[in-house]
Amino acid sequence: MKRIGVLTSGGDAPGMNAAIRAVVRMGIYSSVEVVGIRRGYLGMIEEDLIPLGVGSVADIIHRGGTILHTARSDEFMTEEGRQRALHNVRKQGIEGLIVIGGNGSFAGAKALADMGFPTIGIPGTIDNDIPGTDFTIGFDTAVNTVIDAINKIRDTATSHERIFVLEVMGRHSGQIALMAGLAGGAESLIIPEETMTVRKVTDKIKRGFQRGKKHNIVLVAEGAGSALAVSREIEKILGLETRVTILGHIQRGGTPTAFDRALASRLGGRAVELLLAGASGRMVGMVGCQIRDSDLGFALSQKTTIDLEVYRLANILSM
Repeated sequence: MKRIGVLTSGGDAPGMNAAIRAVVRMGIYSSVEVVGIRRGYLGMIEEDLIPLGVGSVADIIHRGGTILHTARSDEFMTEEGRQRALHNVRKQGIEGLIVIGGNGSFAGAKALADMGFPTIGIPGTIDNDIPGTDFTIGFDTAVNTVIDAINKIRDTATSHERIFVLEVMGRHSGQIALMAGLAGGAESLIIPEETMTVRKVTDKIKRGFQRGKKHNIVLVAEGAGSALAVSREIEKILGLETRVTILGHIQRGGTPTAFDRALASRLGGRAVELLLAGASGRMVGMVGCQIRDSDLGFALSQKTTIDLEVYRLANILSM
């Protein structure tokens, strides 16, 4: 290969820029030109391409978001749209593609690979919900963002002896809530993967009150319910005033942690090596602290699960 492309797709995640940097510099080191495709698959269709050199990715390892931008493309979901996108990149001499994103992005990457175009996926999503890797790019940073919020809100909760309900991202995965709740000492966790009724939460709050604990933090993953609804139920059952904080997209941004920067760099470098070795339809990931690759189809066909022992431990420690 003489020229490869790289794009970011789906929701942005801290560390995507570090992955782009790694792809570009590993490509140049391997005597390959790297072309950036802006706005994901939409950029393939609209030929929104830019050459990327060593200087193009200077001083981006610490930046959140993605310098290549990201966008949704309904046209790419059609056979005609994918054919058009493939025609455009081939016309530009691009011989292989690296896709940085989550499940939706990987579905597009697999479709291109099935059409005979060499494609490698790098898992970049704060949800940490992709099989084949222990961690996805952006997850660690998002968790630390939530922990920072918990730390600050706990100061106010303690001062006012009040119950706070925090809603964090995770439509289909409770990974952020689970790890942030464990590390931040949240008193109750409500996640999609495990049943936790509001009645159980209020029972726990009552037990805390009985031993003199006057403040509580309840962490809710958005896929398990609304923080506002949970707050109203707590007030109805206990007759106590609560406060709600919805962190929202603040969890997507910010400077990536050292872990996310290192992970993105390792995954980006390995993705280029795989592509140049003739691999396609693969994704790179970290398994047991080692960089491994697996089939994209496997990643898309499986469902991630949380470690229920970690959930149990979090509940025990927050008694």
